[in-house]
Amino acid sequence: MDFQTLVDTDAVGIKIEHDEAVMMLGSCFAEDVGNLLKRSMLALCINPFGTLYNPRSIAQSLRRLMADLPFSADELVAYGNLWHSMSHHSRFSSVDKDRALQKINAAYAEGVACLRSARHLIVTFGTAYTFSTTDGETVANCHKMPASMFNRRMLSANEIADEWIPLIDDIRKFNPHIDITFTVSPVRHLADGAHGNQLSKSTLLLAADSIMAQRPGVCHYFPSYEIMLDQLRDYRFFAADMVHPSDVAVAYVAERFKASCLSNRARQACTRCEKVYARLLHRPLTDDSEAAEAFRAATRRAADTLSADMPYVKTIIDKLLKQ
Repeated sequence: MDFQTLVDTDAVGIKIEHDEAVMMLGSCFAEDVGNLLKRSMLALCINPFGTLYNPRSIAQSLRRLMADLPFSADELVAYGNLWHSMSHHSRFSSVDKDRALQKINAAYAEGVACLRSARHLIVTFGTAYTFSTTDGETVANCHKMPASMFNRRMLSANEIADEWIPLIDDIRKFNPHIDITFTVSPVRHLADGAHGNQLSKSTLLLAADSIMAQRPGVCHYFPSYEIMLDQLRDYRFFAADMVHPSDVAVAYVAERFKASCLSNRARQACTRCEKVYARLLHRPLTDDSEAAEAFRAATRRAADTLSADMPYVKTIIDKLLKQ
């Protein structure tokens, strides 16, 4: 007897190879899943603008990447003893203006390069609600500034689709080889109540469906939201705040993504890479013991063998060795 309704992921329609670049943009759920996938040494670029929640802010970030126009100091604003970018998550903020700009443009350069070469773009919509300044400019993050400085409203499914269809066409001109997979974050936004959250998520689902219908073969959908809410659908799969998925749930969604969206060869490569990744992160209790030295030597041999077999992971391995 089955005690779950298994959500089908066979029809997603993409097969990622292990050496193909993947860009992931969107909500914190995208980052959680992406950080797990990093253990497989996939070539990932995750949120070069930081966490982005609504479709309009994500669209604006993509247009900025295609413009190849780094940020300037006059685009930063000071508030609360920090310098912020209204296009970025607060993790880029800093007490030092130059430091904030340096972090922003370093991530931006990486994002431009990734979007230009990526074979796959994974977009996670978090909420249909947007915040805009009084002059109508949509912001990615309010940085805890007074609510009176912003107008808040919910985008319609048609608005989202109408913005994204020409954007997708432009992305395909910028990078003709890229495909785009949409997903909706299962993280609940309860500031507007349970009903308001459902309206927002429903809007995102309708928008994603409309986009796929208008760009079949180019755009796809992975059911993160449905796996969490229809299959797992139990509070034991939520974190202590009862809003975010638990680590177990995130890991399960990541495994379902790998099973349905990665090729057989890529999954085999992931298994090899995950073993070496775990060894590289392991820290022995004592650094000066013979056992610790033997472990380090064996790990280095395993890493060298992996780099020889998969030269494209060498950069990832080198970064891990420096940690």
